[in-house]
Amino acid sequence: MKCPFCRQDNDRVIDSRASEDGEAIRRRRECLNCLRRFTTYERVEGGLKVIKKDGSREPFDRMKIKRGLEKACWKRPISDSQLEAIVSAVQEHVENNYDVEVESRVIGELVMDHLRRLDQVAYVRFASVYRQFQDVRDFVKELRPMLAETPPGR
Repeated sequence: MKCPFCRQDNDRVIDSRASEDGEAIRRRRECLNCLRRFTTYERVEGGLKVIKKDGSREPFDRMKIKRGLEKACWKRPISDSQLEAIVSAVQEHVENNYDVEVESRVIGELVMDHLRRLDQVAYVRFASVYRQFQDVRDFVKELRPMLAETPPGR
């Protein structure tokens, strides 16, 4: 592990524990060259592949989900910990239910299910990109079921 400060590959682990989300090992390290401390996280790398709409396959990447959520939730009252909880829930579901491959459609629907309960504006933003809305009619079609279940005055 190279020190992020002096770039030397000479450190020792001071402390190890599970991260807050329980999905990684958090290690506190000290560089033996410059004596500065830094934190690293280790995650188990799975071989799960995502099947894209065009049939291509790429490794599952939780950061890709997080970036999509951040765009959908931009300027919304949603904390980073709430976004991280969605990413972790989606990753857990996919890892528990799919061994080798999962369609991107499944991941997108899982994300939308979580967003719909969290924030309707973020949900519609995500859906508009994910479902490739072409015009305002697509927005209305998506909103109609949500408006039917939302009580008036809310």
